[in-house]
Amino acid sequence: MTTNSKATRRPPIHMIDTEADALTDLAIAKEDDLPQVSEMLLNEIARATIHKAERIPSDVVTMRSTVEFVDENSGATRTLQLVYPRDADISAGRISILTPVGAGLIGLREGQTIRWPDRDGQDHNLSIVRVIQAEAA
Repeated sequence: MTTNSKATRRPPIHMIDTEADALTDLAIAKEDDLPQVSEMLLNEIARATIHKAERIPSDVVTMRSTVEFVDENSGATRTLQLVYPRDADISAGRISILTPVGAGLIGLREGQTIRWPDRDGQDHNLSIVRVIQAEAA
């Protein structure tokens, strides 16, 4: 019996329909190489409220958006752009969706906090401070 289910309940998330489809394909394609991250990402897609791109709230973390967040455990503030693996470059502030942090940030809104594991399985509370949408291509 779990007594703290409310503490571990994840906040509601939102995703763009075309991104959810692309990310599902990507996660399935990487299941053998990155089984844990693929599973986390697929679980997040499954629980997301799906929207057309023009209906997604502007304060939602989507692909190519820049997100400022605080790791409540360490107090560290980070600002990263969430990108597809081919565009990832952590030294340039671009983090892949196929990392634990990337999979945890997708779909969150400003002001939300999620309890999310890092690569070593340590849980962190990630709180979204600000989301900046990328310019349309």
